[in-house]
Amino acid sequence: MITPSYRLGLFLVFGAGLFWSTQGLAIRLMSEADAWQILFYRSLALTLFLAAVSLVQYGRGAFKATLHVGVPGIMGAICLMVAYAFGILAMQMTTIADAVLLFATAPFFAAVLGWFALSERVAPSTWGAIIIALVGIVIMQGGAIATGNAIGNLFAVGSAMFFALFTLVLRMRKDGDMLPTVVLSGIFASVVCFVVANSYGSGLRIPQNDLIIALLMGVFQTGAGLILYTIGARSVPAVQLALLPLIEVILSPLWVALIVGEQPTKLILLGGLFVGAAIVADALMTARNQRAQTL
Repeated sequence: MITPSYRLGLFLVFGAGLFWSTQGLAIRLMSEADAWQILFYRSLALTLFLAAVSLVQYGRGAFKATLHVGVPGIMGAICLMVAYAFGILAMQMTTIADAVLLFATAPFFAAVLGWFALSERVAPSTWGAIIIALVGIVIMQGGAIATGNAIGNLFAVGSAMFFALFTLVLRMRKDGDMLPTVVLSGIFASVVCFVVANSYGSGLRIPQNDLIIALLMGVFQTGAGLILYTIGARSVPAVQLALLPLIEVILSPLWVALIVGEQPTKLILLGGLFVGAAIVADALMTARNQRAQTL
């Protein structure tokens, strides 16, 4: 029987995917801001938003919780900062469809890293899904080379890898609470982008429209999406959480196709079919294996 808490959790998780799927459209709607400027303002808004949430959750201990994340928390914050930076660079240098499809491979990178660093067992079905996803990546990269978007695709793969490192670090932490680490990543990103934009870039002055979009990205696209996912994930089965990337994979290219007219190439669609099939197959096989173990 489907419980009300499950229905609410599913709604919240879907809402998180909906928020996350707007990143590509938001970047396409900006006129002048570069990656460092976008990341600075998005991180600033994200940090303030999550700091407020942290105050509600921890009360007077919010500042202490952020300072006491330990070495794994600091490493996780750095990995998340790099993943965000690479993600924005990818979306500015390749198609949104390419970028989000490659972002969706992060769980497979996490599986390999968990096997290598934490000696976690990787099911044969997951290895098979990883191989299928790699075939998709190769096909997409071939299309990207043909269209001049190869560097953007490499940034997208790098973003997925660093996000996988972030999830690995979370598993190394005993409490598993990612909120202080994400707050710290926002602080790191704000400081780094401030220095880079002013020292090597064009400063932080951007059009008002770009500024508003970047700030809204921090609060809603990243911040609210994270909160909804964190709450909803408590009552949603792991197999459905594993399928969450498909929401972003489907909706992100749809938004830019409908609003700004950006269409994916046939090779992107073909490679994306392999990646999407790998995600679905791995999620279903994992659920099947878990049911078999409980019988």
